[in-house]
Amino acid sequence: MSEKVFHLRRGRMPLIVSLPHVGTHIPGPLRGLYVARALALEDTDWHLEALYDFVGELGTSLIVPHLSRYVIDLNRPPQDAPLYDGSNSTELCPTRFFSGEPLYRDGCSPSPEEIEFRRHEYWQPYHDALNAELGRLHATHGHALLLDGHSIRSQLPWLFAGKLPDLNLGTANGQSCAAALREAVTKVLAEEPRYSHVVDGRFRGGYITRHYGRPETGIHAVQLEMCWSCYMDEAPPYLLDEARAVYLRPVLREIAATMLHWGSQHG
Repeated sequence: MSEKVFHLRRGRMPLIVSLPHVGTHIPGPLRGLYVARALALEDTDWHLEALYDFVGELGTSLIVPHLSRYVIDLNRPPQDAPLYDGSNSTELCPTRFFSGEPLYRDGCSPSPEEIEFRRHEYWQPYHDALNAELGRLHATHGHALLLDGHSIRSQLPWLFAGKLPDLNLGTANGQSCAAALREAVTKVLAEEPRYSHVVDGRFRGGYITRHYGRPETGIHAVQLEMCWSCYMDEAPPYLLDEARAVYLRPVLREIAATMLHWGSQHG
C-alpha cells in the first residue's frame, strides 16, 4: 500500500524534505465524483520535485505523495480542525477549490465514512513514514530537521487579500523550531533582494510543521510556502519557467544547507 501512497528516499543527513501537495493521482473510482474542472488539479503544488532536485546531492531524505490533495490533504489535522481561525481554508478531504467553488458534483461530497477510509488508507501511511524517518534521523544524529515545502498561486482572494509575498516562512509563530534556526533561515530570505518574504504571516505552518516540530526534543520543523509566480506560469497548463526557476533553486538549496549547518552546530 505505501508505495501507492507515497515515495520515501532515505538520506544520510539529519534533514527530511516533505512535499505533501505534489501528488497528481485521483483513483479511478473517485474521478466521476468531481466536477470536470477538478481533474485539471489546479491547486497542486506544481514542479516542486524539480525545484528541490538538489536534495539527493545534499544527502537529505525526501518524502512525496502520489495522490492529489483533492483526495486528501496530508497537511491537515486528522480530526479536520481548522488551521487558521477566521480565515477560509480547505478541509482534510477538500470540498472546494482555492477559489471557493465546489470540487464535487452535487451530492457527491465524501461522507464521514469515506473521509475516515481515506484518512486510514492514504493519510496515515504518509504520516507513519514521516514520523518513522524523523525518528531514524534523530536516533542517528541526535537531532532531526524537517523542511515542509509548498507553493501556491500568488493571488487567491478566497484565501487571502492582495498578493502573497514571494517566500513565506512558517514556524507556528516560533513554536516549531529553535529561535536561532528561525533567525538563520530568515536571514537567507532577507538576503535575496529578488524575492519579497514574510515570517509567520498568512501561512504560519500547517499540520506537519505544527505537529512534528518539537524543538524541546531536538526535532525542528519549518514550512516554506512560495508563490507560483517565482518559477512558473500561473495559468494552465502551469508550465515550469526555467528562466525564473534558475534563480529560485539556489535559494531553496541555501535554506536546506543553512538548516543542516545550524543542526551541525546546535543540534
